Amino acid sequence: MLSEIKLRKIIHVDMDAFYASVEQMDHPELKGKPIAVGGSEVRGVVSAASYEARKFGVRSAVSGVQAKKMCPDLIFVRPRFDRYKEISKKIRKIFHDYTDLVEPLSLDEAYLDVTQNKKGNPSASLIAQEIRQRIFEEVGLTASAGISINKFVAKVASDYNKPNGQKTVNPDEVEEFLENLDVKKFYGIGKVTTEKMYQLGIFTGKDLKSKTKEYLEEHFGKSGGFYYYIVRGIHNSEVKPNRTTKSVAAEHTFNENLTSEIFMEKKLERIAEELEKRLKRYSISGKTVTLKIKYSDFTQQTRSKTLPYFISDKGLLFETAKELLYQERLKDSVRLLGISLNNLNTEVKKTVVVQLKFDF
Repeated sequence: MLSEIKLRKIIHVDMDAFYASVEQMDHPELKGKPIAVGGSEVRGVVSAASYEARKFGVRSAVSGVQAKKMCPDLIFVRPRFDRYKEISKKIRKIFHDYTDLVEPLSLDEAYLDVTQNKKGNPSASLIAQEIRQRIFEEVGLTASAGISINKFVAKVASDYNKPNGQKTVNPDEVEEFLENLDVKKFYGIGKVTTEKMYQLGIFTGKDLKSKTKEYLEEHFGKSGGFYYYIVRGIHNSEVKPNRTTKSVAAEHTFNENLTSEIFMEKKLERIAEELEKRLKRYSISGKTVTLKIKYSDFTQQTRSKTLPYFISDKGLLFETAKELLYQERLKDSVRLLGISLNNLNTEVKKTVVVQLKFDF
């Protein structure tokens, strides 16, 4: 089946514990110590953890309280997104020395299509090795890479020899590589889906491959077709240098839980101001305003409203978010509020990379 598909040479580069590694690089006293970027042992959520902290189970999205319980010696560091973006630009500049087909997924990872490349090097593996070496020498950080025939397999492979390693999956190795993997290692199969697959007796790629397309669609809906093809190494998505921004958002976690909508209004007004700055910076506007509410028990709720016109003004953002706030009674005290704007006018605009979180 793979022989019928045009094969590309795709590299997925993923920085190793990027935020945490930057902090350890800039603050040598933190090297070798378990650190968590974001949050605190009292409030907030971990954005990134060093490998020393990961040994204790500390991961992104874990609450600060839980992280401290897991690792009593954990050191919390406030994020410095301007610094992370500065380093990300240096890394992307290195990527563009090899190809203009670079698709950033975030500040710390990107796809590169090196089928035709600026160095005239036929070996994607050697290119990946050279890029990782340059990142280490010129930036001071380590990166891992996956190399294969498409974005999906390259993404999965980049996790294989982390940290500071790379894995090449050649065309004739793809199906065997995927068959031997636990389904939880498949990019796009999350925790909930993994558990459902386990319950159906699907533990490995080989198990997944044994199921018909109809069976997978019956149990997983439209995603079933995606699973059917990826386990066979079929993923035709091209590397897109101009990925369209689909959402711009700003949010804030409070030092103390809020119980009064009146106090929340003031916070929403400031969040709307920050969101307006980001939208104006890139000349983006949108129609769908979404209010994000995270309660003290960490449950989350979203409320949305789509307007008949594009907006980017803080006043309209605030008024719409306020309307959503009073749409129904709050379930509990609130620890976080956020406003996001979707349904954007970026279909015909140049792609931008926007930091989605901020601190007051």
